[in-house]
Amino acid sequence: MTTATAPAAFAAPGSTGTFHRLWRIVRLHLANPSIFIGIPWAIVGLASLVTITIAIIMRSAGATPDDLENMRYSWAVVSPQWYMVVVGVQAIGLTFQFALGFGTTRRDFWLGTSLIFVLVSAANAVAIALLVQLEKATGGWWVGAHMFDSLWYGLDGFVVDLFSTFSLQLFVLVVGAAVTTVYMRWRMPGMLALIAGFAVLMLAVIAYFTFSGNWDEVFGWLGSIGIAGAFGLLLGLSIVLLAAGYLVIRRATPRS
Repeated sequence: MTTATAPAAFAAPGSTGTFHRLWRIVRLHLANPSIFIGIPWAIVGLASLVTITIAIIMRSAGATPDDLENMRYSWAVVSPQWYMVVVGVQAIGLTFQFALGFGTTRRDFWLGTSLIFVLVSAANAVAIALLVQLEKATGGWWVGAHMFDSLWYGLDGFVVDLFSTFSLQLFVLVVGAAVTTVYMRWRMPGMLALIAGFAVLMLAVIAYFTFSGNWDEVFGWLGSIGIAGAFGLLLGLSIVLLAAGYLVIRRATPRS
């Protein structure tokens, strides 16, 4: 986003209804579409090129189908997610002050930002789920590569691939945004408290299950709910973080 292009998102006259106000925030975030769309898919394209090249090299070196099947353990398919956390951070850190300057309320800003997160997550989910099916149909792009048909993808069908991608994408965006609201509200002391609190919580959970010897039950339960159940938990956590982020940003102040 740049200050030269973003004002257009607020310039449209007409209805001032809720949807119109939220859509202005969506347009603001998409003033520079490369942030939400261009760069993530450039990462996917580069990862795909590397994966296919590796598969070609392996086949040329006499790799068996079983050898190529080991490419299913590649994490290339989720490579854009690390960047999308940063996108979530930027969605708040770089646009919050700008939006308030144009008269947007904190409520509309958060709801509009949540809307763009949902739309981007849904679009990426459809694209990834379709690419999984296309990769399977072509036998790994005719060279046995596993770029999209990897990890949990391709195991439980199109719908689960769609749902899991949506849940994961929304989660990483929301994490970045929610953490940034803490900084916007309490600055560095708030961030230090958040990090310390999270570390203490994780250590407490690890200590509890370690000393109680219940790790097997935890892993068994996670296995029993399946891929859809696990990502359902992730989606639920995203909703909780969205609600918490809204409560925090209501009293947040723009960066000085």
